[in-house]
Amino acid sequence: MSVVVQKFGGSSVADVPKLERVADKVVATRESGVDVVVVISAMGKTTDQLLGLAHQVDPNPPRRELDMLLTTGERVSMALLSMAIQKRGCDAISFTGSQSGIMTNDRHFDARIIEVRPWRLEDELARGRVVIVAGYQGMSYRREITTLGRGGSDTTAIALAAALGADRAEIYSDVDGVYSADPRVVPDARHLPELTYEQMQEMAEAGAKVLNSTAVEFAKRARIAIHARSTFADGRQTVVHEGASDEGSAAVVGQKDLARVRVAAGDLAKALGLADELGLSVRQSGLDGAEASLIVSAGGPDWARARAALEAGGCAVEAGLGAVTVVARELGGRPAVMASAMTALAAEAIELRGVQTAPLRWTGLVDAARVDDAVRAVHAVMG
Repeated sequence: MSVVVQKFGGSSVADVPKLERVADKVVATRESGVDVVVVISAMGKTTDQLLGLAHQVDPNPPRRELDMLLTTGERVSMALLSMAIQKRGCDAISFTGSQSGIMTNDRHFDARIIEVRPWRLEDELARGRVVIVAGYQGMSYRREITTLGRGGSDTTAIALAAALGADRAEIYSDVDGVYSADPRVVPDARHLPELTYEQMQEMAEAGAKVLNSTAVEFAKRARIAIHARSTFADGRQTVVHEGASDEGSAAVVGQKDLARVRVAAGDLAKALGLADELGLSVRQSGLDGAEASLIVSAGGPDWARARAALEAGGCAVEAGLGAVTVVARELGGRPAVMASAMTALAAEAIELRGVQTAPLRWTGLVDAARVDDAVRAVHAVMG
């Protein structure tokens, strides 16, 4: 029997009535004649609430203890969903990430999956059960509980789909797929029915929140088609797959909470090593004469600690930055498109603090407070 992996985000199971609707959807999928593995996030804002509790105790909590705390959120939702499915007469069983065979490296709070050993899941599927897996978590080779960072439930779903040889992975959220911009920022954003892996990965790395960039990387490697759908509305979806047409799929993505880290040119390698030690995501790096700089993500509970460590290491940190990114086919060979984006920003008096180009992506660095304005301005000229 073929296998389908379904992932439901926190907004899909924010309360018991929504969780019951998810149970109905899962049971209907199982009754259509396929094996089902469900990856589930913590309910609603549970993870943020747990982080808030941790910071009431310690402004800089130990990462290991954060992992022990945060993984409880998914355990609640996976057990409740299993109960709801069984109440509907469909056999189900829930597992934590470690019970599911998700093995990671030894980093806490932003671990990476290095191997999936899905034997226990395969045994339960063979017994006809729906298998429910806690997203966002795994176990290191030292048998430590680890978490995969923000968006890690997507990565869990795609990694399991690859390990189980699934037909597809269905990623459910409160939106019906991917748009040419965030519809909350640009109300007339276009729905994109399909995307290539490369386009989706560029968008995710630029800050689009529908799919996690590491998950897209897994899917591309294993050639797993991703179906991004709404939990509560049937109809449209975005399919990310190898044979997707990239015509008319230009997108504009905004990202806030960035910072520029400046060091002497000779210290660039040292700064990159320190960023890795601190678990910072480096968006770009470059040399300009005697100076080098990194653009890093500046959000999350560890940023204050990371900034202090960077400054103690001799780095100058400029916070309060953001970015607007255009993702489009063969963008590197279409300078007129990049010129249009820059002209649109200038017309809105939005200062460019830096520019980066790549074959599929143009990024302008702007003040964080102007990111939404920048997205609207650039989207308006992208057509």
